[in-house]
Amino acid sequence: MVNAVSKLTAQTDTSRQLTLLIESVTDHALYLMDPDGVVCTWNPGAQRIKGYSAEEVIGTHFSRFHCPADRDAGEPERSLAIAMSEGRYAGEGWRLRSDGTRFRASVVIEPVFEAEHLVGFVKVTRDITESYQAQVLLRDAQRALASTQQFEKVSQLSRGLAHEFNNLLTTIHNALDLIALRCAADETTERLIGNAQAAADRGALLTRQLLAFGAGQTLVRERVTTANWLQPAMAALQQRCLAHHSLSLQLRSDLPDVLLDPGQLEAALSNLVGNACDAMPQGGRICIIGDIERRLDPQADTPTYRNFVAIRVQDEGHGMAPDVAARASEPFFTTKDIGKGSGLGLSQVFGFITQCGGFVDVSSTEGGGTTVSLLLPALEVPAND
Repeated sequence: MVNAVSKLTAQTDTSRQLTLLIESVTDHALYLMDPDGVVCTWNPGAQRIKGYSAEEVIGTHFSRFHCPADRDAGEPERSLAIAMSEGRYAGEGWRLRSDGTRFRASVVIEPVFEAEHLVGFVKVTRDITESYQAQVLLRDAQRALASTQQFEKVSQLSRGLAHEFNNLLTTIHNALDLIALRCAADETTERLIGNAQAAADRGALLTRQLLAFGAGQTLVRERVTTANWLQPAMAALQQRCLAHHSLSLQLRSDLPDVLLDPGQLEAALSNLVGNACDAMPQGGRICIIGDIERRLDPQADTPTYRNFVAIRVQDEGHGMAPDVAARASEPFFTTKDIGKGSGLGLSQVFGFITQCGGFVDVSSTEGGGTTVSLLLPALEVPAND
């Protein structure tokens, strides 16, 4: 009898200790589900992370924590099936709190057996939103740094080629002018000379674009109040649009100043608006958005966060596949028909922004439009300092 009481006391102590352990975990959501995925227990960590009280969630299916798209795709059922067949499910994804906001979750699900019969699942969820966002920012900074380093190498070659090419074009232009003066008035000859001069002019334009891409241009940088500059610039940018294109502006009222060449910024935005129009031949909306982003500085020697003024050009066009978007800034790469683009437009934009100490992000989905963000270092010091 004494042994039986001792065993019962030991079991009670073990259960109590386990309960205390689970109740003490506040940085992980730890709960049990039945074989169908209905929540049976709920610890304080689950309430802190997901925002639901035990009364609200016990007796409901755990799929309520998934985003609608994941629920429709059968992700909750798939995770249970994997845990059942493989003995464990581990993954991460976006989940919903009780107030509808999203958080990035690291999830582990393991089956619970009793006498070889499945009695349910134990699920552990950890909020990894901060580390996930830090990884995204670091990846963006690394990508921007790689782009900057690529431009530095290619720009040196571009500047040398542009100067040499410009000398050759000068000789060609002079020769064509002399030939035009000496040749008798002949319609065919005049047409051939005209075509040659047009080609030489085209070559001269390419050399200017190469110099712009290679940072061989001289920037007249000045302090610019972003919002005050963008609003009057809209009239000139609107001229790049056809009648069936609408152009709008969305600005934060507290945008910091930036240091740049206003003429080059207008040229960059004009280029991007033109690209957006080309991506929507049947018409559509283009929006220029001015915002503030805190990002890792890709040009800093050590990991450093700073504020950037983000000027985004957003369209509703056909977008780009991931492999095409990755090459969008490469010099001479273009998806336009022959004769309709040199492939240097976006490269010029990258070169100009890089000269200003910033970087460019291109976000595009095939069939879902494109957003090109110009990220310029914000000037934190007041203008009168």
